[in-house]
Amino acid sequence: MEEKEITEVADVLTQWNPLGDAAKNVPDLDGYRTEAIDIIFALQLHGRSANPEQIVVDVLNQAFDLSLQPPDCIEPTKKILVLLGDKHEV
Repeated sequence: MEEKEITEVADVLTQWNPLGDAAKNVPDLDGYRTEAIDIIFALQLHGRSANPEQIVVDVLNQAFDLSLQPPDCIEPTKKILVLLGDKHEV
């Protein structure tokens, strides 16, 4: 996992901002960096058997007690997969 990948995925999450205004109240959010690492790791771990939208849902719901569903995450997940390229394609 490269620093560039982490930064780029965190940027996608920051632009999407699934927390909305509540993001201001999360003291250790750090631009979704931890969640970006978790998403990249899970995609690497599960490889082609992964459901990438479900991974994004699971990471964000667990991290922030959200109620996201896979359709909510389609667009940001597509962007993440494009950034990560073939080595993470699922």
